[in-house]
Amino acid sequence: MTAISPSQLKAASFAAYPPKGRALLEQHLDLLRQLPLILLPLLLREAITYDWRFPIERMELEEQLTYLSSLSKDRLDALLGAFNNFTLTPELTQNDWINTPSVFIEQLTAQLWATQQMDSFYSAADQYAKAWQASRPQTPDAIPRLSIVVIGKGVASTDYPLFRKLRPHGVYFPHIAAGDGLSAILDSVNARATAHPMPYGHWYIDGGKAEAIARSVTTLSYGALDPARKALLGRMQSIIQSGSAGPELLRTQLAQLRPGDIGLPSEGDAGVLGHFQMNLLTEGSGTQIFATTFAQWAARETLRRAQPTTLLVRFAPRQRQQPMNELLSNTNTVAELDPQGSLIDADMAAYYTWLNQQRLSGSADARFLTWFEGHDQALAIGPSLPRGTVSSQPATLQQILSWIA
Repeated sequence: MTAISPSQLKAASFAAYPPKGRALLEQHLDLLRQLPLILLPLLLREAITYDWRFPIERMELEEQLTYLSSLSKDRLDALLGAFNNFTLTPELTQNDWINTPSVFIEQLTAQLWATQQMDSFYSAADQYAKAWQASRPQTPDAIPRLSIVVIGKGVASTDYPLFRKLRPHGVYFPHIAAGDGLSAILDSVNARATAHPMPYGHWYIDGGKAEAIARSVTTLSYGALDPARKALLGRMQSIIQSGSAGPELLRTQLAQLRPGDIGLPSEGDAGVLGHFQMNLLTEGSGTQIFATTFAQWAARETLRRAQPTTLLVRFAPRQRQQPMNELLSNTNTVAELDPQGSLIDADMAAYYTWLNQQRLSGSADARFLTWFEGHDQALAIGPSLPRGTVSSQPATLQQILSWIA
């Protein structure tokens, strides 16, 4: 196709974009014409999916464009000038970066690594990100953020030392009176969602079949996505068996899928979640096959994108490792489960979930709880709890939740 530069952009350039994203770009068209080519597709990738983004993501893109539009030309050039110093191949500059910004970004990443320009790009991006973040107003969270990770479903006993990486940061409780601990956790999530309703502010992710929970809590489960996962695995197997697609082309084709292609909703409010679920299955490695991988990646992406006030993640046993061809073929009607291996996966995932929570605003005041389901071990982290300690006091999960709340 004929190359187009940012300065040549017109409102009609975004005719293929969904309506809300298109309107946002038209509002900032003068700004877009001044941006370096290497930076512009990064913003367009957010805008082309703006209509299906979570509220916090929409707000961040709006704030970013508003901030850049507020700068004088001299300040804008000074901030973004480093992005003009990169050498791009003609093939890349002629890419349809307007309508397929994600493809452009994939190819750009490969080229920056191949030409040893990635460190310079990171430096330019870091300078820009710090300036933008410094301009944003700091609004305190309505309530402290809380993440709860439940691990070990189906495990009768274990000698594996749980929560080793988390123990330095909170209190380890080895004498929990578990009782109906899961109900206590679900009740706590329900109470927070009822007291502080907000779109996509409270989430429950289950690696198996989800328990009943309030409708105000956004729910994802590996079990409910079984039809979509099978449809996606069928497409992946077909592409692989064709012999015409390597890993890069497979990834590109997956990136071009729409939720409706695998039976997920794509329009309206349901479409927001449908697009998110599709991204979890197409962008995550192993999310289509392993329940623990799905739960961990879903927790990561939910914290990164939706930035919820409340997050509950419950891990379930994954199937045992098999040759990749067998896993992709999805021909086994009854998968052999691996509860012990899944417990180890989930224990590490709990640590990663806490790390990802710490990257969000209000991290100093955030709360975290992880529990070995049905057993007497739990760990809690919060500003009022001593770090790196072990409690000899018997306690219930209701009590621990009240202490960190």
